[in-house]
Amino acid sequence: MSLNSLTAEIRTNWTPEEIKEIYEKPLLELIYEASNIHRKYHTGSEVQVCTLLSVKTGGCPEDCAYCPQAARYHTDVKVQALLQEETVLAAAQKAKDAGSTRFCMGAAWREVRDNRDFDRVLGMVSKVNDIGLEVCCTLGMLNEYQAQRLKEAGLYAYNHNLDTSGDHYEKIITTRKYEDRLNTIEHVRNAGISVCSGGIIGLGETDEDRIGMLHVLSNLPEHPESVPVNALVPVAGTPLENQPRVSVWEMIRMIATARITMPRTMVRLSAGRTEMSLPEQALCFMAGANSIFSGDKLLTTPNPGVNEDQLMFQLLGLSPRKAFKEAGEVVA
Repeated sequence: MSLNSLTAEIRTNWTPEEIKEIYEKPLLELIYEASNIHRKYHTGSEVQVCTLLSVKTGGCPEDCAYCPQAARYHTDVKVQALLQEETVLAAAQKAKDAGSTRFCMGAAWREVRDNRDFDRVLGMVSKVNDIGLEVCCTLGMLNEYQAQRLKEAGLYAYNHNLDTSGDHYEKIITTRKYEDRLNTIEHVRNAGISVCSGGIIGLGETDEDRIGMLHVLSNLPEHPESVPVNALVPVAGTPLENQPRVSVWEMIRMIATARITMPRTMVRLSAGRTEMSLPEQALCFMAGANSIFSGDKLLTTPNPGVNEDQLMFQLLGLSPRKAFKEAGEVVA
């Protein structure tokens, strides 16, 4: 498969065999091809900076094996009720002042319920939008009506990760089905909200599972505008607390394969960055990553601080992507 054939069109009909062939390429060749495709559709030195805030923490009824916010696991995470609006708005303004252009609010809910808390979140969405940030939420499952209400409030993007392949999913989560996740993504898309959906590697999955997840994402009717690639951060008290950490080379393979199969998508280097050296992160950017979370925490797990990221940007010659810029414009 030549580079020219890969870049000829945006495809939503990838076969598992084609994705496997890409994923298993010699590493330097894979990085080279992904880097070329990245520069065709994106400004190579531009990286989207996002901030993620947990607006409601812990007490979740789900059994996601990786998550310290599940009520059934004994972790150090303390249950916290929905934050007050002024606290959220102050955090959003701080994020904007530090250079973030997207602000994501996460709530440890299994699903959105039509109640006072959801009304409060809608108010937060509207007011963060007024600050001039792209507003993202990750609140669990949504129905069509709830997705439409979020859109009307000014929501820009909604995150709902697939986590892993359909085959491996039931080994990680039993309290909802893979189809439930796909249905939520469809409701988000139908409401005209930008889709953010990716997954986690290091859950005990095989390479075939990783390829399977990328196959689902790259064959959606429209590619997600954002695909986060997370490395598991094992947390004491969760079923996956003793999982070995994934290598940077595995992250690079995932990022590069996502970039080649979904050229216009923002590929986000997400959880796991604290374990990466600066040169390792640089290789991820070379392989097609063009989005990061900045700030001390990703919901409840550690993340490099703003100052560290500013120094990294300066050293690597990277610049923050402006808010509300359409991704995937072909660069001449």
